[in-house]
Amino acid sequence: MKKLLLLLTVAMMSNLQAQDRPKLVVGIVVDQMKMEYLYRFSNDFSNDGFKRLMGNGYTFQNMHYNYMPTYTAPGHASIYTGTTPSVHGIVSNEWFSRKLGKEMYCTDDADVTTIGDGTKEEGEMSPKNLLTTTITDELRLATNFQGKVIGLSLKDRGAILPAGHFANWAFWYSKTGAFISSSFYGQKLPDWVQKFNDEKHYMPYINRGWDLLKPKSTYNESLEDNNPYEGKLYNSAAPVFPYDLKDMYVKNDAGVIRSTPFGNNLLAEFAMKAIEKEELGKDNITDFLTVSFSSTDYVGHLLGPRSMELQDTYLRLDQTIAEFLNYLDKTVGKDNYLLFLTADHAGAENVNYLKDNKYNVSSINPKDIRTNLKDFSMKTFGADLVLNYSSFNLFFNKDIIKAKNLDLAVVKASFKSYLMTQDYVKRVYTEEEVLNSTGNDYYLNFIAKGYDVTQNGDLIILDKPGYIEYQGTGTSHGTTYTYDTHVPAIFYGWHIKKGESYAKKAITEIAPTIGQKIRVALPNGTEAQVLEEILKD
Repeated sequence: MKKLLLLLTVAMMSNLQAQDRPKLVVGIVVDQMKMEYLYRFSNDFSNDGFKRLMGNGYTFQNMHYNYMPTYTAPGHASIYTGTTPSVHGIVSNEWFSRKLGKEMYCTDDADVTTIGDGTKEEGEMSPKNLLTTTITDELRLATNFQGKVIGLSLKDRGAILPAGHFANWAFWYSKTGAFISSSFYGQKLPDWVQKFNDEKHYMPYINRGWDLLKPKSTYNESLEDNNPYEGKLYNSAAPVFPYDLKDMYVKNDAGVIRSTPFGNNLLAEFAMKAIEKEELGKDNITDFLTVSFSSTDYVGHLLGPRSMELQDTYLRLDQTIAEFLNYLDKTVGKDNYLLFLTADHAGAENVNYLKDNKYNVSSINPKDIRTNLKDFSMKTFGADLVLNYSSFNLFFNKDIIKAKNLDLAVVKASFKSYLMTQDYVKRVYTEEEVLNSTGNDYYLNFIAKGYDVTQNGDLIILDKPGYIEYQGTGTSHGTTYTYDTHVPAIFYGWHIKKGESYAKKAITEIAPTIGQKIRVALPNGTEAQVLEEILKD
């Protein structure tokens, strides 16, 4: 009898421990997704994708980024670390590093090599530049490295940064058509990945081409198919359906699928294969899968937020999400996985579209900004003092300033005064102003949270609302304004009650909330503010 009671006690304790955490956590990031898309395209969504998540999960209708610049790499890093670039160090996608004195990419790592059928440069990547831990790292530590963590994306940064430092694997897409990785994670691809690559799952999409998913009348939330605000997909004659992807593939490479909705389909196929072959969510030790859908960003940048192409991409992604949820229900179990969906940033309206509708804004070519800065410097100081301008950061050449016996403070003040005369500039802040920020200046607070003193510039420029440092077609992002900061945040599944909140929330609250929910340590740099609504079973 004592032995039986002991066995029952052990079994009960095991069940209780299993219930403390879901079998699988799935983090979904949709690249460049505005919260507004869930409203605008709602009538055309199915009941099984985005509507299922919002109808049965908990939706934060007013989730925002709380720093600048709002780009892909800092976005993914901030979601999973629970802090901002000033702490985690990923201050842009690529940036001029003051410390190194040269341009660097967010996941560059010359000490690792490509694993799989990709080019040399595509695989020289790792999370070494990420300065803090992620919630995925903390899960690995909490499970004594028994819980698996795998990161997936078409983009290297979308796979690597969410997966963190201790991931089992991160996989990203090569222009060869293969998912690759780096020697940071292993010496060769798992057999199932190699088999998936050998089967060339991208080719059916290429051969099929891209036409509208639904009747053209469905797309009345978008502009006409051919309009002046859209770029051309791989030099197509015009930005109109249907697109001959096979011809584009022949003239380019397998990377063409990125700029179509089928990049998302391909990634979802790969994610489901990863769940199957890596046996994610099959035992009582929690695993974590991060999935970043990138095609929405490629399409948005090229064709813009009012294009039929973008709407079609979201209608197709809705179907993909539905299929993925059904797969999770079947393989992991409906009540066994915790899922969240958000975005790494949103995106602006096309400037020329706004201008044609009588909003007095303009696109600013970044090359023109650099040229004008150089001209001002030559006229004022007799030398080009600009070392670099990128990601709203202006760096001065300190060696030339010193050689000419110039006062750096005077140089900064002169450039600041000049920049404030430009039509597109709202504010200019010096390094000293950023570092001495009190938090009382709304815009400066954003910039301070995105500023790393070892990597950012001498001056930071904030453009006026509506202006974009970009070309005339498509769109971009990066600012402090709501069109760049307002993103979806939906929690669904394990111990999540149905509901919604309209209170303003910060993206940095997601990681510590997951940490508290699954009872693991918080990422070591997090601001540790949580979404209490998610923690109430």
